[in-house]
Amino acid sequence: MAIERTFAIIKPDAVANRHIGAIVGRIEASDFRILAMRYHRMNQLQARGFYEVHDGKPFFEGLVGFMTSGPVVMMVLEGENAVARWRELMGPTNPADAAKGTIRGDFAVDMGKNSVHGSDSLENAAREIGYFFRTIEQYPVDREKVLASGG
Repeated sequence: MAIERTFAIIKPDAVANRHIGAIVGRIEASDFRILAMRYHRMNQLQARGFYEVHDGKPFFEGLVGFMTSGPVVMMVLEGENAVARWRELMGPTNPADAAKGTIRGDFAVDMGKNSVHGSDSLENAAREIGYFFRTIEQYPVDREKVLASGG
């Protein structure tokens, strides 16, 4: 399998319900490496640009309103088959269809407040990562080097 990067957001509902730690714990337990992480409050311009693919759809204005309603946690994740594995860990978009043990199955409020976002393809992952993170802000970790260093 190939090492990939994907983009993840812990959405305002999960932040407000104090699920950041639990979600990040699941990400790390699933063998993803977090290359970048930011606690951020999107403004209208950022949210509209990020979700522009949905502009004109009936849910677009509600989505923008929700994503600007409170802070989010944005991350760049890396790992084998990262796009598909992150989507599997998230569970289906509709939490009513999400199994227990998935993030949405355990934490989502409803279809609109479904706790997390994930890229749906490598192409979208590259676009989404670049929208919020510059390459210089992404930090791969050499675990062996860190553990072998003096202290």
